[in-house]
Amino acid sequence: MKFSRGLSARIAVAAAGSLVLAGAAGTAFAEEFGNEDVDVNVEIAPLEEPGTLSLSVDGTSSPLSEVASGDAEIRQFDGTLPVVTVTDTRTPEEVPEGAFWYVLGQASEFVGDAGQDPLAPGHLGWVPELVGDDGDGIVQAGQEIETILDEGVANPAVGLVEGEILYLADTAPARDGGTSSWSATAGLTLKTPLDVAPGSYSSTLTLSLFEE
Repeated sequence: MKFSRGLSARIAVAAAGSLVLAGAAGTAFAEEFGNEDVDVNVEIAPLEEPGTLSLSVDGTSSPLSEVASGDAEIRQFDGTLPVVTVTDTRTPEEVPEGAFWYVLGQASEFVGDAGQDPLAPGHLGWVPELVGDDGDGIVQAGQEIETILDEGVANPAVGLVEGEILYLADTAPARDGGTSSWSATAGLTLKTPLDVAPGSYSSTLTLSLFEE
């Protein structure tokens, strides 16, 4: 039997449509024959942060206690500065060429709790000292600073009025040597006239880290 071309085309379209319908109907009866799980894992490393140069102090107060001054006209009070630590986490490449750091200490006036006349910061002196082994001699303690009541001494008798060096270091060689932290402390000495007004006094000793 012969069909016209138009009829043949319509039959072909119908047949294709039937196939599509049959396929769609078949998915409704799909069966599950098993399953497997796949673990997806990723290791996320911490961000690479630039290194830093930082200062920390192991304590917030330094009580002073009276000791014999050896001078009938002077009262003396001694104490110890909490340990001060400089930490450098930078790589040698992050340290400016020729850079060095130093820590300065400066005291405010001693203010009484009962309206006494304040004591000038020049009454406070210190003797810096390194804590532990600096490894290669690059870190150095600052010099002794005497108080304004000390006379005829070789060291500056000005007290901690302005920034005085606690300790310092040439940064880049210290990092190249593998050292990352250095610590120092200081013996503190307050000297007052014999007739100083009794009572409680307090001062703030500001410690600052600089790099040049």
